Amino acid sequence: MHPLQQHSVPEREAWLTSNDQAVDVDEIVSSTQSAASNDELFLYGDLPTKIVGIRFYSGMANPGEYILMRREPGNPYDSNAIRVDNVGGQQIGHIPRRMAEKLAKYMDRGWLFLEGRLAGSIGTFDCPLEVNMYGPDYNTNAGQQLASKMAADKLPLGGLKAAKRTESERQKNELISIPMNGQNYEYSNQMLPDEGGSQLKMEDLIEASQHFNPRDIVNSTDNYCLQEETLKKMPSTEKPDSIKTDMLPHQLQALKWLLDQENPHPPPSGCNNAVQLWKRHDIIANAFTNLATNHSIREMPSFASGGILADDMGLGKTLEMISLIVADAERNGRGTTLVVAPLSVMSNWSVQIENHVRKNKALSVYIYHGSARVAMNPTDFGQFDVVITTYQTLASDYMPKDKGTSGKLPERNLRTSGLYSVKWRRVILDEGHNIRNPSSKGAAACNALIARSKWVLTGTPIVNSLKDLYSLLRFIGVTGGLEQIEVFNSVLVRPLKQGDSSATFLLQAIMTAFTLRRRKDMAFIDLRLPKLDEYVHRIDFTAKERERYEAFYMQAKNMLKSVENMGHNGGESRSQQYAHLLEILLRMRQCCNHWELCSERVTNLMSQLERQKTVVMTPENAKALQEALQLQIESQEDCPICFETLHNPVITNCGHFFGRGCIMRAIEDQHRCPMCRAELRDESVLVGPAIEGGDQEADNEMDLMASSSKLECMMEILAATRLSGKGEKTIIFSQWTRFLDIVQARLDREGYKYCRLDGTMAALKRDAALEALENDDKCTIMLASLGVCAVGLNLTAANQIVLSDTWWAPAIEDQAVDRVHRLGQKRETRVFRLVMDGSIEEKTIVVQAEKRKLMQLAFSERENKRQKAVAGRLADIQKLLA
Repeated sequence: MHPLQQHSVPEREAWLTSNDQAVDVDEIVSSTQSAASNDELFLYGDLPTKIVGIRFYSGMANPGEYILMRREPGNPYDSNAIRVDNVGGQQIGHIPRRMAEKLAKYMDRGWLFLEGRLAGSIGTFDCPLEVNMYGPDYNTNAGQQLASKMAADKLPLGGLKAAKRTESERQKNELISIPMNGQNYEYSNQMLPDEGGSQLKMEDLIEASQHFNPRDIVNSTDNYCLQEETLKKMPSTEKPDSIKTDMLPHQLQALKWLLDQENPHPPPSGCNNAVQLWKRHDIIANAFTNLATNHSIREMPSFASGGILADDMGLGKTLEMISLIVADAERNGRGTTLVVAPLSVMSNWSVQIENHVRKNKALSVYIYHGSARVAMNPTDFGQFDVVITTYQTLASDYMPKDKGTSGKLPERNLRTSGLYSVKWRRVILDEGHNIRNPSSKGAAACNALIARSKWVLTGTPIVNSLKDLYSLLRFIGVTGGLEQIEVFNSVLVRPLKQGDSSATFLLQAIMTAFTLRRRKDMAFIDLRLPKLDEYVHRIDFTAKERERYEAFYMQAKNMLKSVENMGHNGGESRSQQYAHLLEILLRMRQCCNHWELCSERVTNLMSQLERQKTVVMTPENAKALQEALQLQIESQEDCPICFETLHNPVITNCGHFFGRGCIMRAIEDQHRCPMCRAELRDESVLVGPAIEGGDQEADNEMDLMASSSKLECMMEILAATRLSGKGEKTIIFSQWTRFLDIVQARLDREGYKYCRLDGTMAALKRDAALEALENDDKCTIMLASLGVCAVGLNLTAANQIVLSDTWWAPAIEDQAVDRVHRLGQKRETRVFRLVMDGSIEEKTIVVQAEKRKLMQLAFSERENKRQKAVAGRLADIQKLLA
C-alpha cells in the first residue's frame, strides 16, 4: 500500500476543529442551480461501488478524497465507460462495467449528476467508492419520473425516502415559524394625518417610522471571515515613502497583508500549519495535502499570489492598492499593473493615484479604452506603471466583434498584441463581483489574463450564492481542486446545504486564507463617521390603489397556479406563462409606487405573445416592446446568452431580450430565437430602448399631475426637511425612471431645485448633476436611478436618503446608502425605506431579513436557466404571493 493512501481519516476532517458557530445555509447558498453551473440538486441515493483497473493508471488518491467521474463514450472497449480522476486530473481507474451500464444513460441524458468520494484505501486492483446521485426536485414531474426509472434499474433511493420523511416535518415547522404579514417587524402606524393643513416636522416623521438597520442581520460574508478581535491584532507596516497621504492604522495593516499575500511561502518542514489550505504530508517528505479536497501531490503546490480585498466601501481600498503598487516597486523594482474597472470609476483611479503619490515619485498612468485605442505590444505597455481599462474593453480584446460565433481569438493571436500579450506584474479587478458569474464572457476574459499576482476588490464577494465566491477564487488562482466547479460543489456547496459542520469550517478557512474584510462599524477602525439611522416607513394604500393592486395580485396568483400545474412538461407555453408572471410581479411593485407606471401596453403585448409566438412590428407593438425592454434594463436583468448584465440591450418581436451583439450572432447563424425557437429573419425584428428622454407619447399618456400615497409620503419628508432649515440634501432613489419623471414633475410644481442622475443620461450631464449636488446650495435634491448610483460615486454632499422601492438584491440598496454614508460625510445620515402596507414590498423586506445572503428574488430573475431554475424561483414567488 502506498503511504499516500494510509490515512484512515481525511486530513481535512482532522484539521478542521469543532466550533460553536451554527450554519445557516440559506444565508450562503442560492437554491436554484444546474449540475454544471453549481445549480441546486437533490440527493436521490448513495451507491456503494468501487474503482477498478487501478493498476493501469498512475493517479493517486487518499481515503475520503473527492474524485471526478467522466463519461467515455468513445472508449473502444466499452461505450458505457465512466472514468474516475482525482482532482488533479490524473486517472485512477473506471467504474465497474455492469455499474457503468446502469449509470451511463443517466449521465448522458443529464438525468443524474454523480459525485464520488473514496470510501477506503486504494488496493492493488481496486478501491471502494461511494457515489452520491443528485437530480432535480423530487416534487416535479421530472423528479418523479426519474425516481421511477431508478427504481426499475434497482438503483438506491435512500436520499429520496429520507427527504420525504422530513418534508412533512419541515412544512409543519415552517408554518409555525414563518411570521405572518411581516409581524417580525414592529412597524408603527401609517403616516400621521396632516391635521389642519399643518406641516409635519422631521421628528414626527421619525416617530411614525420603525427604526431598522439591515446591517444588524449579519452578512453571510462576515460570518466566515476573521473576527474583529483577530483583525485588530493584525501586523502592520510602514507607509511607503512615495505615498504623501497619511494612512490610517487599518490601511497600514491592509498593506502588510497585501504584501504577504503576493509573496506566499510554503509551510516549513516539520510544521503542521496550512498555507492556502496546503499542509505538508505527515509521512512523505516534500509531499503536500490539500485540506479542502484531501488531494495529495509529490511536488511543491502552486500558491495563489493575490487575494480578495473585501473591505467595506469607504475604508480606502483604492489607497491600499496604490500603496501596494508603490511599496512593491520600492522593494522589488517597477512592473506594470493592470487595473480593470467599470467605466464609471475608471477615471477615479487616475485621480486617486495623482492625489496620493508624491509628484517626484509619480506613477505613469495610461488609460487603454475606447474604439480609438491603438494597438500596443508588451514593450508599449511596459513604459507605464499602471494601465487602466474597463471590463468592456477587456472583453472586446478577448472576443472581438468580427469573430462572430467562433469565440475568442486563437491563442497565438491573443498573445501577440493588446492586453493579453503582457505578463502583468499584477491585475486588479475593481468592483470584482462583476465576474461573479463564472460562465460569463467577462469572467472568461479576466481569467485569460496572465499576471504574477491577481487581486479582486469588492465589498460583496458573495452576492447571490457561493458560486460568486467560486468565480473570484478561480480568478486569483486557487489550487488543489477548488478551482473546478464540480469539486467546489462537492466539498463546499452541497455539504453546506446538508448541514455538514465541517463544510462551515472549510468556508471559514477559505475566507481566512484568501480574503480580508473589515467593516466600518468595527471599533478598531474608528472612522468617526457620523451616525446612520435607517427607518422603514409604512404607508397605506388608498381604496382605489388597493383595488388596482389586488387585481394584479389575483392575476399573479392564478398564473402561478397555472405554471405549477403545467410542471416541467409545459414546454414553451410554460416558459411564456412564467415570463408573464414575472412581468406581473414587476407591475405589482410599480403599482406600489404609482398606478400610472402600470401601463396596459406591456400587459396586452404579453397576452398577445401567449396566443402567438411573435407580434407584427407595428408602431404600437414596437413601443410596447420598448416598454417591456425598459423593465428588464431597470431590473438589472442578464443577457441569457452570455449571462452578463444586458449590454446594448434589444428585445425581439417574440418578446425575449438580449445583448445586441449576442442575438445578432444567433440570427446570423440560426435565424431563430435561442429561447423559443421563433424565426428571426434579420435585425428588423429587434427593438432597442427608447432614446434619451424616453417615449414622449407614453409620457403624454402618463398623468404626471396624478399623485399616489407613496409620492405624498415622499413630499411630506421633503417638506419636513426644508422646514428644519438645516440645509440638508436628499437623494431619492428609485428603480423606475418613469417614477422619477413623476417625482420630478411634482418637484417642479412645489418649487424645489433638484438634479437628476439616471442611466439614460450622457456622461457630461451626469457630471453636471454631481457638480450641482456638490456645489449648488440651492440644489437640495437628487433624483437617482438605484442601479446607476450603487457603483462608483461619492454622494456625501447629501445626508438623507429616500428608498422609493424595494430592490431585489439588498446589496444594491446597501451600496447606494454607502455612497452617502462614507468617508467625507460630515452630518448624521438618515435613510427612509418607503413600504406599502400589506404589499409585495413588505414581504420582500421580510425575505431580505430572513435571507440576507442576497438571494435572487423571482421578480428580477433570469430566464436562461429554464426548467431547473424556474422550479426554485417558483418557491420564492410562492412566498411573495402567500
